[in-house]
Amino acid sequence: MATNKTIENQTSVLDYLKTIPDEKKRMDCAVIIDLITQKTGIQPKMWGKSIVGFGSYHYQYESGHSGDAPLAGLAGRSNAITFYVGDFENKEVLLTRLGKFKAGKGCIYVQKLEDVNKEVLIEIISNSMNRRN
Repeated sequence: MATNKTIENQTSVLDYLKTIPDEKKRMDCAVIIDLITQKTGIQPKMWGKSIVGFGSYHYQYESGHSGDAPLAGLAGRSNAITFYVGDFENKEVLLTRLGKFKAGKGCIYVQKLEDVNKEVLIEIISNSMNRRN
């Protein structure tokens, strides 16, 4: 069975932030990491090479594959800041109040922090983390 590549590690979150080439995106990621830490009290940890995660949970699929993943996370990708949130309470209502974003199955993609309501974004992340706890 294959091993997970995205596992919690001891890489510095600050060192990761320095690798984000776009200065605006780097600053936006730093701001949101600070906001999540303040709201949840959970310190950020690196997961794999490029995901800043908060907390963790254990999952197991019917196939028997299992592992650990962050309760919520973010990554400063070249095309957007990606928030890994999964499903969460009040999803429809919160997304209508969030602002300008795109969504995937378990992700929210934001071009820049000014495009979204930061309080709503933090509530989404917090709700996602609470759902998995």
